[in-house]
Amino acid sequence: MNATTPRAVGLLLLTVMIPMATGPAAAYTGQQLARDAKITIDQARAIALKAHPGRITDEELERENGGSGLRYTFSVDTDSGVQELGVDAATGQVLENSPD
Repeated sequence: MNATTPRAVGLLLLTVMIPMATGPAAAYTGQQLARDAKITIDQARAIALKAHPGRITDEELERENGGSGLRYTFSVDTDSGVQELGVDAATGQVLENSPD
């Protein structure tokens, strides 16, 4: 091993670790519809997790029948399985809370 190898490994680790430290991108499916929503995805996440605690594994904003016609949909991993929750993007009302 030459003297530059530890430096190269260090630079490689920094290249990989810095983006990880800043967290994942804030993008989600349907993000372009967010301008039409009255509540934010952060608010919708909190509403969904209050209705059914767990870990969100998937999320999207979509046009769908019911409520205002625009809803956040979350897949929530729980001890008893995956739950699908729909939160109205205008009112924050839980429109769906069912096993997935």
